[in-house]
Amino acid sequence: MDPQVLVIFGASGDLAQRKLIPALYHLYKGQFLPEHFAVLGVSRTDYSDEAFRKEVFLENPHLGDSGKEEGFARMLFYQSIDTLDSADYEKVRKRLEEIDENRKTGGNYIFYLSVPPSLYTKIPAFLSEHGLNDKEKGWKRLVIEKPFGYDRNSAGELNHSLQQYFHEDQIYRIDHYLGKETVQNLLVTRFANGIFEPLWNRNYVHHIEITAAENIGVGKRGGYYDHSGALRDMVQNHLLQVVAHVAMEPPTTADAASIRSEKLKLFQSLRPIGESEVEKFAIRGQYIGASIDGQRVPGYREEEGVDKNSTTETYVALKFFIDNWRWADVPFYIRTGKRLPTKATEIVVYFKSPPHHLFRSELDLMNMNNQLIIRVQPDEGILLKFGMKVPGAGFKVKNVGMDFHYSDLTNATVPEAYQRLIIDVMKGDATLYARGDSVEVAWKFVDPILHAWKNQENIKLYGYPAGTWGPEVANKLIDGDNVSWRNPCSNLTDSSDYRLL
Repeated sequence: MDPQVLVIFGASGDLAQRKLIPALYHLYKGQFLPEHFAVLGVSRTDYSDEAFRKEVFLENPHLGDSGKEEGFARMLFYQSIDTLDSADYEKVRKRLEEIDENRKTGGNYIFYLSVPPSLYTKIPAFLSEHGLNDKEKGWKRLVIEKPFGYDRNSAGELNHSLQQYFHEDQIYRIDHYLGKETVQNLLVTRFANGIFEPLWNRNYVHHIEITAAENIGVGKRGGYYDHSGALRDMVQNHLLQVVAHVAMEPPTTADAASIRSEKLKLFQSLRPIGESEVEKFAIRGQYIGASIDGQRVPGYREEEGVDKNSTTETYVALKFFIDNWRWADVPFYIRTGKRLPTKATEIVVYFKSPPHHLFRSELDLMNMNNQLIIRVQPDEGILLKFGMKVPGAGFKVKNVGMDFHYSDLTNATVPEAYQRLIIDVMKGDATLYARGDSVEVAWKFVDPILHAWKNQENIKLYGYPAGTWGPEVANKLIDGDNVSWRNPCSNLTDSSDYRLL
């Protein structure tokens, strides 16, 4: 791997301490970092190098109290600047030149913007003014955290602004969902196995369902979340990216350009949901106070920083279609929400039942479809459910599961999402990063729903008690008799009718 410096803007903030520095330390211990490497923290806080090392590494509560290796601490440096003052970026340039000389990092820089979105356009412009985007003196890469825009127009404006100073191949829009091992393994599951890909189409698939459940509320993020909501926070980025992995066509090669081009085609194939159709295809909800395990949990409007009359959704369920040859008329269902019974993200592929039900009288009609369940988190793995004869007289049919868990791979460590994404940007592999045009097309799909919820007062916002699976009306989205959402458990193979009330 090339020598390089990772420059973290906003290095004194929560994300750096909670995710970035721990991820880098685990990569260091696993010997994944290049020999000539350094981290330069940049923010307003007035730290020396030693104070920064102490704050984000030696006394970082997210790294525990066990012995920490000093070799990593010596890789950490710090520069205090006013991030809104262009002249201060000369300090960053000079500090990087010093690090290049001392650490032999060759002028290769990653600029990681762990800052509020209001700075996404300013910092690249200031870097450009001081020649820190110049690819002739070593490669330069720019990492952007979400949210990438607030709607299609703002995303387009942000893309235009960034691309004035950095080429598209230098820009890495991070989505930590794509760093999860199981999401990446979707491509291998589909395209490396002859038993799945021939069935992965409208001829054999009844519908596909994706659930991303969280059992926590908004916590201290109420002020941010109340201006975002579940559709912006989870669907537009994370879950549509998962949809792309599930539904895209096979790329010609396994490189970033081919994979990201197929994702774009998939997003372009999403059937638009017009503002007049939103009530038919989208359900929104908001959690209300309830008792869980004998303790009262506050409702969303009672949370810190949330407007007492807020109509921000904490739950979204969508039904949509993909208008292409593979998926014509196959319904896709997405739901995500806070204060649901458990924390789990999974994809369920429901296969069509045989055209002639020879053993119809012996089947459990609620579970007659074969299911392939891909667990993204936690308890990562894959479960295939199919019918088998119960031993004894007659033909009583019972659903059984055949499962694989990543934890069963004895000498394998499943890397945390940020570790994988950081390694990829260090290598210059953009496969797991969103491309600018794909982001805008995803916003194009989401915007009419947001507009309808904002402008049409007659569209209902359903309350659901904390600790339940969201508004019951969401079950009506799913087509077909005896078919409903699969409610996941904390463990992949537990009973699918799990409830916690």
